[in-house]
Amino acid sequence: MTASSFIALFDLDHTLLPLDSDYQWADFLARTGRVGDPAEAIRLNEDLMERYNQGLLTAEESAEFMLGLLTNASQEELLAWQDEFMQAIILPSISPAARELLAKHQEQGHLVAIVTATNEFVTRPIAAALGVEHLIATTPEMKDGRYTGKISGVPSFQAGKITRVNQWLNTMGKSLADFERSWFYSDSPNDLPLMEVVTDPVATNPSDRLRAVATERNWLVIDLFADMMDSKS
Repeated sequence: MTASSFIALFDLDHTLLPLDSDYQWADFLARTGRVGDPAEAIRLNEDLMERYNQGLLTAEESAEFMLGLLTNASQEELLAWQDEFMQAIILPSISPAARELLAKHQEQGHLVAIVTATNEFVTRPIAAALGVEHLIATTPEMKDGRYTGKISGVPSFQAGKITRVNQWLNTMGKSLADFERSWFYSDSPNDLPLMEVVTDPVATNPSDRLRAVATERNWLVIDLFADMMDSKS
């Protein structure tokens, strides 16, 4: 058995990060006055997050708002905002526990990837900061050097994550079935489709609903940020 027989997949928001990068990006743009009326943008963002948490949000509905935030600025402006966002919000939130979990797999030579519904523009620098080469994220459509506000291809959301993982592995001549063991770490019941097709699903900082499913199915449950929460209490 070789290291290449193993693959470890990770959700990002509330799994490797103790926050939702999609929500935080929209909140950051709203509070800095970069997306119109700040109060209205914050209200829409919070409504979207509430519907996501209730499992009532489609990828298309999310894209209409989240990817729409990328349409009214040039690439130069967006990259400057992205860097400011990384410095102010994301980098301070990356925990040693998340880095250690990733390193546990990387040091054994496992194939490691982040699989997230959040769009690639927001998550590419986050994956880089976490030291993860492979990112599977929702791809925002671009035309003539600007984002259109639409999704390109299959969104990396719910069952779409299986499709996107398979598409990525196909580029290497592989499929999930080729791996002796496969892990998927996630906090969300939205990720049950992919969790159900790996050999080792890991409920990570799970929501109440996912924790109940994991307990019923005898899946491993870990609370990656427990020490962080204890230190703040």
